[in-house]
Amino acid sequence: MSTYLLKENKMLDEKYYTFTHKSGLEVFVFPKKMTNTYAIFATRYGAVDNKFKHANDKEFTVVPDGIAHFLEHKMFEEESGVDAFERYAKTGGNANAFTGNNLTGYIFSCTENFKENLEVLLDFVTHPYFTEQTVAKEQGIIGQEIKMYEDHPGVRMHRELMKALYKKNKMRIDIAGTKESIAEITAETLYKCYNIFYNLRNMTLCVCGDVEPQTVEAVCDKVLTTAEEFNIVRDTEDGDEPREVNVKRTVCALDVSKPLFSIGIKDMDIPREARKRTKKAYATEILDEILFSQSSEFYNDLYSKNLIGQDLSSGCEIGKNYSFNVISSESSDPDKVYSLFLDYVEKMKREGLDKEAFELSKRTVYASNIKSFDSVEDIGNNFIFNYFDGADILDTPEIISSITYDYVCELFESTFKEEYYALSIVVPHGKDK
Repeated sequence: MSTYLLKENKMLDEKYYTFTHKSGLEVFVFPKKMTNTYAIFATRYGAVDNKFKHANDKEFTVVPDGIAHFLEHKMFEEESGVDAFERYAKTGGNANAFTGNNLTGYIFSCTENFKENLEVLLDFVTHPYFTEQTVAKEQGIIGQEIKMYEDHPGVRMHRELMKALYKKNKMRIDIAGTKESIAEITAETLYKCYNIFYNLRNMTLCVCGDVEPQTVEAVCDKVLTTAEEFNIVRDTEDGDEPREVNVKRTVCALDVSKPLFSIGIKDMDIPREARKRTKKAYATEILDEILFSQSSEFYNDLYSKNLIGQDLSSGCEIGKNYSFNVISSESSDPDKVYSLFLDYVEKMKREGLDKEAFELSKRTVYASNIKSFDSVEDIGNNFIFNYFDGADILDTPEIISSITYDYVCELFESTFKEEYYALSIVVPHGKDK
């Protein structure tokens, strides 16, 4: 039996156990007295990992864009002809998977038969099966998915924004790839990627629910075999990425009734330490709450002028080699909104951020984070995303509490500059001229 290490936050009344299974897999168990249990089995492998090698290899392997997402799809097929979803149907598991820029995750939730569902998860993810025939079939399926994404207003707007913000950074890569790139995928390249990135020493299992670590370890013992030890060398270089944006404005025409827009703010000042990245992310969230929430001057000005509807969303994303902030909505005149955005930011800089608004926004962000611990899904997903970035969700409330008014003001001054802004617009067909 493994040694279980306990970490707890007594103020939150939250804790988790962690152990390294004899196979090499890192395991985290959050005991929660809830009706459902959630598990996520994730690998540090995403869309940006298109150039890599084994530590002993002389040359890098370069693979087609979209292959991590393609591999995620293929993992559900099994040599027996019975796919993983059919197996989950027998055990009552509700399963899914996703591919991000830096990770791939396989998930399930259940209200009963936890051990059986976990066994299915660990088994199918550790037993790949690819043939040239099944790869060719999947190329057609994912080709249709790519076409669907190309026609999806929100997805397309975000894609074009990434290409506007970044000139060389791998955040430009479409997670699903292109029809041309996935046409280059073969069973051989899938196995190559699988054998490199799906090594259990590159993966993590997180379980949250009414379950004990001994139960999780017993299933791991039953299913998993010891992984070989080796190091992955990733080409994470993005070239000489400029500080300013690549393109200031981009427009595409799709089947929408009213234009959509996203204002992106590029940030190249990325802290090396994970805890500092977490602090900056939540400080940006507080800043967005001050500047763009429904109680803000900006929102009410746009709404009173009928330039937006009821929704104005904002959000930031920060990783080890990228950081951006986005403000989005629907508008009859996105360029007018952008012009007002420029004026508003400069006005706020002259007048200074309101201290009462800062305190209220900080409490809002803190409360939202605390509430996330009421959901096993939120705990599992947030833990994996944070852990892969080097952070720990049990530290987050303390980090949010440490954010000061002066820190947020400094962040506002340093990141909100016109040369760091890009505007992505989606307009109805025929209006893109």
